[in-house]
Amino acid sequence: MSGFLNRGEAGRALADALVAKNYRDTVVLALPRGGVPIGIEVARALKAPLDLVMVRKIGVPSQPELAAAAIVNGDDPQLVVNESIAAQAGLSKDDLDHLAKTQLAEITRRRGIYLKGRKQISVEGRTAIVVDDGIATGATVRASLKAVRRWNPERLVLAVPVAPADTIASLRAEVDDIVCIETPEIFYAIGAHYVNFLQVPDDEVVRLLDEAERRCCQTNSNQSLQGRFR
Repeated sequence: MSGFLNRGEAGRALADALVAKNYRDTVVLALPRGGVPIGIEVARALKAPLDLVMVRKIGVPSQPELAAAAIVNGDDPQLVVNESIAAQAGLSKDDLDHLAKTQLAEITRRRGIYLKGRKQISVEGRTAIVVDDGIATGATVRASLKAVRRWNPERLVLAVPVAPADTIASLRAEVDDIVCIETPEIFYAIGAHYVNFLQVPDDEVVRLLDEAERRCCQTNSNQSLQGRFR
């Protein structure tokens, strides 16, 4: 197989690989927006809850595209600092905290749209599976993994359909396991490995997250009923 028709197909392939791992007590954490159609397929297959990891880059003021840090969402937000770049730019902790406030406000706004005020699902003591539709340089995913690690999962897994082999190798120290379906020798961009790589609209993200919540509520209800009649 070379490439994927769309995110749905990629998500199902990734889900099959993850089911074979037999992880226990899983929570799926998707990076929006493109990671959510991947995450829903994984969550369906694993019968796991689906939540978001939302990360915003904090650029050097004189070079906004150069990331000095990243802020990652949650009820306990995490600031992940690129120490060398922050030092070169002369940014103190107070400077970074100040710059982070704007990005954290945007994360809060977007999380409110996507999750309608629902609290983050705890991953403490569980298997946290971070998913996206692919990885290029790995900078955003690395920040997400560092933040999720601080939330004390029993096991941290990175799962993506496609990424360069060297990027995957560079991320192995951040996780307990990595599942990646394809590591093409020639890697131009994530979208080049999909036939259909259209942008995922906000309303689709909301629909998929609502579906995941309904499914988990139904599962919990069924388990409760089964317990009563034992």
